[in-house]
Amino acid sequence: MSMTDGDRKLIALLGENARMPVAELARRLHLSRTTVQARLEKLEREGVISGYAVKLSEAYLSGLVRAHLLITIAPKSLAAVTAELAAIREVTTLHSVSGSFDLIAVIAAPSIAELDRLIDLIGELSGVERTLSSIILSTRISR
Repeated sequence: MSMTDGDRKLIALLGENARMPVAELARRLHLSRTTVQARLEKLEREGVISGYAVKLSEAYLSGLVRAHLLITIAPKSLAAVTAELAAIREVTTLHSVSGSFDLIAVIAAPSIAELDRLIDLIGELSGVERTLSSIILSTRISR
C-alpha cells in the first residue's frame, strides 16, 4: 500500500491522541471532516490502522518499575518461550532481535520486589538460557 504524506500526518496525529475527534484531525490537517473520515476508513480497510489503543500517562508509568529484559533462548524454543511470556501480563512488549540475545521483553511491576520476582520467574522458564535486565529510569522520547 502506498501512503501519502497526508496519511502519514494523520497517523502521526493519531499517535499523539488516538481519541482525537475527526473534526479536530480535519482542522489540524486543513482538510474537510469528510476527507479525513474517508482516509481513516481507507487506512483501516487496508490494514494500516488495525485498532486504537490506550496510551498510559507518564504520571501512571512513573509509579511502575519498568525494565528491559534481554533473553537468550535455547534452539527451537522460540514458540514455547513466546507463549509463556505472553501469559505473563507484566510483559508489556516482546521483541525478537538480532545479536547475542534473542528477545527483548519490556516488563512493568509495581515495586522492585515484584520486578525481581518477575525476572526470576522469566529466567526459570523452560527454554530460557540467560537473561540480562536493565531498569528503565526515565523515558526521554515516547511516540
